[in-house]
Amino acid sequence: MAETLISAGVLARENDQSFITQGPVTVGAAIIGPTVKGPVEVPTVVTSYSQYQNVFGTTLTSGSGVYTYFTSIAAYNYFNNGGESLLVARVKSGSFSSANATVYGESNTAAVTFETLAEGTLMNSSSSLNSDGSMNSGSVDNVRWEIVNSNTGSGTFDLLVRRGNDNTTEKVVLETWTDLSLDPLSTNYVAKRIGDQSFTYAADGTSYYLQTVGSYPVASKYLRVSTVNSPTPNYLDNTGTAKTAFTASIPLATSGGFENATGGVMAGAKFYDTIDSSNTQGVVGTDYTNMINLLSNTDDYKFNILLTPGLYNADYTSQATSIISNTQNRGDNLYVLDLVKYGRAVTDVTGQAKSRNTSYAASYWPWVQVIDPDTGTQVWVPASTVMGGVFAYNDAVSDPWFAPAGINRGGLGQVVRPERKLAQSTRDTLYTNKVNPIASFPGTGVVVYGQKTLQTKASALDRVNVRRLLIAMKSYISQIANNLVFEQNSIATRNNFLAQVNPYLEGIQQRQGLYAFKVVMDDTNNTADVIDRNQLIGQIYVQPTRTAEFIYLDFNITPTGAAFPA
Repeated sequence: MAETLISAGVLARENDQSFITQGPVTVGAAIIGPTVKGPVEVPTVVTSYSQYQNVFGTTLTSGSGVYTYFTSIAAYNYFNNGGESLLVARVKSGSFSSANATVYGESNTAAVTFETLAEGTLMNSSSSLNSDGSMNSGSVDNVRWEIVNSNTGSGTFDLLVRRGNDNTTEKVVLETWTDLSLDPLSTNYVAKRIGDQSFTYAADGTSYYLQTVGSYPVASKYLRVSTVNSPTPNYLDNTGTAKTAFTASIPLATSGGFENATGGVMAGAKFYDTIDSSNTQGVVGTDYTNMINLLSNTDDYKFNILLTPGLYNADYTSQATSIISNTQNRGDNLYVLDLVKYGRAVTDVTGQAKSRNTSYAASYWPWVQVIDPDTGTQVWVPASTVMGGVFAYNDAVSDPWFAPAGINRGGLGQVVRPERKLAQSTRDTLYTNKVNPIASFPGTGVVVYGQKTLQTKASALDRVNVRRLLIAMKSYISQIANNLVFEQNSIATRNNFLAQVNPYLEGIQQRQGLYAFKVVMDDTNNTADVIDRNQLIGQIYVQPTRTAEFIYLDFNITPTGAAFPA
């Protein structure tokens, strides 16, 4: 069809502007803190609270008491309010290691050694059996193994991963691995099928990462192959017959538990409202250092909210400073910072808030009492423990650029009561000093009643909704820009960028996130000199939507017969 008119006439052309712009990669919250079990210092993503329980456990016993970590309560609140993904970085005090188990073949030949993914003495299920086939130290939190269908003719065997507290007549099989082989040349090689990789925290100057050991990614949720003690390369000879030198290596049909793990709860660990400067849930401030450093890595770890319940500013100033510095450098998340331990005065709270000045962190007070989801008891927790759920609910019912506060989106239905009921004058004092009050109202319940960041200077970024708007926009637009690196610095590349960014910002504007915006990426800011320096410059101007926080209602009483103004 002709695209130009040579003689007089009408040319109807189509311009398809209905292309659907791909949405941004969604990320959730991150929590740094102790857990009952799970990988130590290996940040792990979970997508439901049941998965969190399977990987990181529920309750722990310390002395004569049963407790739940703030990490678990925060995870429960997050997922229970619509959260979709949670990055959990487990910290620990002291040395931790995995439990292991060596499986034997005939003539007591060591065949293969497995080890648990989770670390700590809780993973020791013991090889000693009771009369019903249960393990002496088996529990719902650890696992045991069983070899079935052992076949020396083919050199294969099956592995069952069972729950640690089951028995012979009531087996609880968590995973089944069939036709495993000790032959490294086989596609069913046990290390290849189950996986043998492990990770260790490492640092190189200011670069922090996980060092990978092993050849094969771990496919199991519970264990990895530590060592293939007796490999059987080319198990079958040219006639298809098993080589006699290898048959004794095939694991015998039997079962057992795991042993030799180290690491447990610190003696005299303090929980809930008793945590202090030297003991916060059985760990100390320096135990957080590795995970604080590791989560500064923006390439490997994505999240938009960071929580560290149990780590508060007054007594853990150094750790809070490092996290805030990392958060500002990352520029893609908001840190919810607790300020004080339980039972402190308002002046202590506001004093701690004054010591911080950043739009990438926000603080809430006072502590609140919640029902522990795993023990059913009422316990005191710092505000950050429940704030993950507030942000999750806000994002589920609206967008990040809406205020996670107020009756509509800031309700704390899971909270029994705040540490203290805040009068209007106290709320005023807190809000003036950058602390978001957690208030309680008759007939309404407990509500987050503020959305200030810890930025001291008044600007649009002293509000949480605006900071999160910028975080969302920068994240998405940076993803677009990443795809343009090393592309031709031409008009076509600029138009490609504009064709994706403008519809995205229009969508935010339609969803009440922006009053107005403008994107400039043309010859005015990409001159010949800029292009010669291999640069591509885009300028984005936005007018964020503000929230109505102070509503004035004037009731005017007029005499009878007076005319109302038009």
